[in-house]
Amino acid sequence: MSTFPGPRLGGVALVLGPVLVLAGVLLRLPYPFFFPHQLAASVQHPAQMTAAYSCFLAGQVVLLCAVSTVVRQIAVMQPRWAAWSGALVLVGLAERVFHAGFDQAAMDLARHRGADYATAFVAEAYGDLHLFSFLSFTIMFGWPLLAFAAYRAGVLGRVRSVALAATTVLPLGVLKGTTAWSIVAAVGLCVAFVPSGIRLLTQAQRADRRTVGLACLGAVAVGALSYLSTLG
Repeated sequence: MSTFPGPRLGGVALVLGPVLVLAGVLLRLPYPFFFPHQLAASVQHPAQMTAAYSCFLAGQVVLLCAVSTVVRQIAVMQPRWAAWSGALVLVGLAERVFHAGFDQAAMDLARHRGADYATAFVAEAYGDLHLFSFLSFTIMFGWPLLAFAAYRAGVLGRVRSVALAATTVLPLGVLKGTTAWSIVAAVGLCVAFVPSGIRLLTQAQRADRRTVGLACLGAVAVGALSYLSTLG
């Protein structure tokens, strides 16, 4: 019996999620780390910064399926470690999606009202408490715990487990640029997940014509619904 997300969706997510995160990190590389510079860059280079933050956000969403795939593999041998590590990482990914919403709002404010106005707003609001203020530890501790669980369960070897644990050094918070640690974290994520994704895809049973046809129809439907979503 197949379980979510399955070998095809899981395999694609394991490859695509880390690559999107790395692309977002590299696209932000030319601009200084702190939020005033990120907001200024969003006004001066809107296409590049939109691509950077969109890739990073898309990577976090896709990683939800990727991590679910790894957690399912860990659970075969280490169900308790799978549950705890998976919960922490998934909550941490949800927090990064939350941060991305703030990023988008602040950059829109910068483009409509000016970078100085947006910078002043972010500076005043930065310390305000919200639900995820109490859950930032999930971002920092979730990845090393998942890496340890994957190593104990034999899902990842030593090198790839260390690479996965390195994801913890990816800076957290809103409107963060790229540092050397950001690149280390994104590359580590690729080293840990991409080979597993490729292996899942190559081992997956070849899709029949009916499955391919339904997938094409589904893609068209998703595209249409995506367009309709922008109208409201």
